[in-house]
Amino acid sequence: MNYIKRALERKFLHMNDFFKVILVTGARQVGKTTMLKHLAEGEKRTYVTLDDFMTRELAVHDPVLFFQTYKPPIIIDEIQKAPQLFEQIKIICDQSEQTGLFWLTGSQQYEMMQGIRETLAGRVCILQLYSLSQSEVSGREFSEETDFSLQSLQARQEQVEANDIQNVFTHIFRGGMPQVLRADAEQRQAYYQSYVDTYLMRDVTEAGGIADTVRFRRFLNGCAALVSQQVNYKNLAEIAEISQPTAKEWLKILQGLGVIYLLQPFSSNAIKRLTKTPKLYFCDTGLCAWLSMWLTKETLMAGAVSGHFFENHVVMELVRHYAYGKDMAALSYYRDANGKEIDVLVEENHRIHPFEIKKAAAPDRREVKKFSLLDGGTLQRGCGGIICMCERVIPIDSENCFIPCNLI
Repeated sequence: MNYIKRALERKFLHMNDFFKVILVTGARQVGKTTMLKHLAEGEKRTYVTLDDFMTRELAVHDPVLFFQTYKPPIIIDEIQKAPQLFEQIKIICDQSEQTGLFWLTGSQQYEMMQGIRETLAGRVCILQLYSLSQSEVSGREFSEETDFSLQSLQARQEQVEANDIQNVFTHIFRGGMPQVLRADAEQRQAYYQSYVDTYLMRDVTEAGGIADTVRFRRFLNGCAALVSQQVNYKNLAEIAEISQPTAKEWLKILQGLGVIYLLQPFSSNAIKRLTKTPKLYFCDTGLCAWLSMWLTKETLMAGAVSGHFFENHVVMELVRHYAYGKDMAALSYYRDANGKEIDVLVEENHRIHPFEIKKAAAPDRREVKKFSLLDGGTLQRGCGGIICMCERVIPIDSENCFIPCNLI
């Protein structure tokens, strides 16, 4: 299979010139190792994986000997399996002025992240890699960042074909795991079955100490049924026949393994009575579709939850955009005690960009009127709009546009 260029590569290489350690986190099979090996081509960089039992034993019990055996510059896969290496990595970093000594991969388990931040503070850059975006799969690479103004969106429009619902739902249904891109329907189902039974169930046992995999599988299916909705711990607990505190803990484990993404609610001192409950999204829509037993693109696209899957797709494209881009941003959603909701808010550079997400090609333009709910806060309102299935950018008013989802 040909290598697919990842949007994170630019940021990774830029950070590699500054930091001595880079940790790439993300779910299993999203392409972390493939990307690092590709970037290491042509240079002498050792590769070692801690999935290997003998290597892991050496790392855990004798970190000094480990680095005498495997000398930096080095790629270490699945670093969370041997946190004992962090102290020795710190010592090696402090003895050298060279950047890019350690390229690490791992999942964002709470204990590991706490350990690496404490031990390697100031030496490590942590980057998140997700499964392939629609732009990565199609080979698109936008030349400029966007501020969601009409002008910047139109500039992006020139770089892509017209938005098409068949293409969008092909990506939503298939997902972005590199191995399923060329799989047929039967192979795809077998892949996700294997992914859950081997990688995921093994990781939740190791990371969270969860012995009851039957209940956890029910819990996973329950999460898929709640996609793009506020987390309901009571429902999840009932589905899996567990307590609500256990449901909260299991959700945290799935988040740490890069399986789900929790979009936090907007909070503001100026606006009272806002919800405190996050919304649940899957980092890969293909896994969510498989768990929900949507077996064809056509049935998913015509199904009752197609709008929820479309929202999940758009939110995760935004998440990827800011995870890989130059500028940091905080993503959230708005919901008040009256049930008034704005699907996504992007806060960057003291501005807040509000967005509604609609699967329709011609949504009601009056949806943008609710953006006035944000007025009176400390942040200035920036450009926003309705991210939808329209073919081209269409202005709604001076601040908002109908935005084709393939421009995100």
